[in-house]
Amino acid sequence: RSISRASPNLTFVPACLPPDPAEVEELQRFVSNSKRLFVMTGAGISTESGIPDYRSEGVGLYARTDRRPIQHAEFVRSASARQRYWARNFVGWPQFSSHQPNKAHLVLRDWEKLGKLHWLVTQNVDALHTKAGSQRMTELHGCIHRVFCLACGDQILRSELQEHFEALNPTWKAEAFGVAPDGDVFLTDEQVRNFQVPACRKCGGILKPDVTFFGDTVSQEKVSFVHQRLAESDSMLIAGSSMQVYSGYRFALAAREKKLPIAVLNIGPTRLDHFASLKLNFRCGELLPLIV
Repeated sequence: RSISRASPNLTFVPACLPPDPAEVEELQRFVSNSKRLFVMTGAGISTESGIPDYRSEGVGLYARTDRRPIQHAEFVRSASARQRYWARNFVGWPQFSSHQPNKAHLVLRDWEKLGKLHWLVTQNVDALHTKAGSQRMTELHGCIHRVFCLACGDQILRSELQEHFEALNPTWKAEAFGVAPDGDVFLTDEQVRNFQVPACRKCGGILKPDVTFFGDTVSQEKVSFVHQRLAESDSMLIAGSSMQVYSGYRFALAAREKKLPIAVLNIGPTRLDHFASLKLNFRCGELLPLIV
């Protein structure tokens, strides 16, 4: 398993101060006191791997552009919306799929091996925790490295679909003019007009990434499973998430109801700041490796 040890890519990481020794000590105490730590990660843990997020001040997608991610209903309803999505995803895939875990992902994998981490829930769809080797993990919003058919449920790897795209579009080329989160790029309507999208090879149905698009909901089965893992835990750490999306925030509310201590590591404000036991405003990949 090849994992980059190079310096972090900070293009999409908001400016922040280096870790303060006193606050490092506070987080160390929090983790040391935890016997069954429940960790939830968000886009802010992957920005140091070069993947932009949506909400970071100054560098997130919403701050840089007026573009918004595709909505679930639009993808299901509109063939032209699917064509636009897949064309952008096709161009962005080689770079997106090459991103590697950073120090924060590796630390969480090591905590799992040491028995410190009871369960990891990620809101990210980038597969970086999987690449790092985490196993006690739930991908809350799925993973963009998988694709499934909306009609028959057949699942294939995204890398396999890339080959189908190439076969259908042997002469199609498009130069991207900007990178977005979740594996796509910016293209004009003119660029995507002639892009061909394959159907499911088994039934001819619509192919969709195995991710929860905006406007869709996480399955009740997965939500119940995560609640069970949280019920087994004695503390909660949020790493790299403002928790603006309710699908993740509900677990922080559940942790508060259970009176679990909650630590938040995120650059910028979060929805938990008023009730977290500890709030740290530093880079995940800079602070987490300091915790032993």
